[in-house]
Formats: sequence, structure tokens, C-alpha cells
Amino acid sequence: MNRIAARARAPFTAARVLLLAGCAALPLAGCATMEADSPVPMRAPTQQDITGLKPSGKVTLTEAFVGGAGVGKGVLTMKGKTYPFRVVGTVMGPGSVSRRQVSGDIYKLDDPSQLAGVWVEGTGPLGLDFDTGGRSELWLENKAGAIMHLVGQSEGLTLSMGQDELLIELAK
Repeated sequence: MNRIAARARAPFTAARVLLLAGCAALPLAGCATMEADSPVPMRAPTQQDITGLKPSGKVTLTEAFVGGAGVGKGVLTMKGKTYPFRVVGTVMGPGSVSRRQVSGDIYKLDDPSQLAGVWVEGTGPLGLDFDTGGRSELWLENKAGAIMHLVGQSEGLTLSMGQDELLIELAK
């Protein structure tokens, strides 16, 4: 077993992966009417959502995707402290063979514990998004209402339906 596969399996139990898969299926199942009860946010944020807001902290994130799933790690810096975290993600669409490294601001985060959970990521307009590398810009939001705006570099190819999901778990 190579080191990447060992790292990908270590931080997440089978139950967490099944939860993420179930959460990822909700938008595809047409469950938008259940938005208030859904563990998955139903829309990705935009610049308009953070206009006039002061950042709560900073985030760095590195992810690698193969097929419809990806793994990664990151660090939240908030109020002078750092909080490492792990990520499992899904690509809504045919999939991806890519790697990205991004950083930026997080808004509306009152406590580091609010980072954990499912985040929706807007990757572009409805339809297929062909990411062939270069600049990467991510807009993410969770059910707590926290918003991340991350910018950086990506390499590889992603075929996405315009909205993906990430499951973040704070490292212990």
C-alpha cells in the first residue's frame, strides 16, 4: 500500500465515507425542498455574501482528486491559534484527476468547532466545468453559515456539474 492510500484511509472511518456519499447524493436526488433539514448546504456562496464582512480567520488547503472522490488536509488560523483538519471531497459529475493548493479567508466562523462538517463548493455555472489547471478559486459554505473564499493553483483535469461537497474533520 502506498503512502497516499494509507493516509487517505487513516483519518476517515467507513461510516464517515458513507455519510459523505449519502450527503453527496441529496442534491442529485432532488431533495432541495428539504433544505432546512439537510446536513448539506444547498447553494454555494458568492462575493456578495461576504461584502462588508471582516474575516474570522485564514485557511490553507491542499486536495488531490481521483475519479469522483478526493482527500486533503488544511489548517485554520483563528485568533492566533492553528487548527489542522482533514478533508474528504466529492465531485458532482464525471470526476477529476487533479491537485489543488489554495488559501484565503473564512467568514462568519464564531468557533473553530464550526469548521467540522459538510461544506458545499461552487465550482462554476451549471454544466460541465473543464478545469485544466492554473488559477483555482473556491467558494464554500457550511450549514453553520461560515463561508470560505480560497484562491490558489490547480493542476489536472476536473469535469464537474458546478457544485461539489467537502467533509471537514478537525484533526485530533
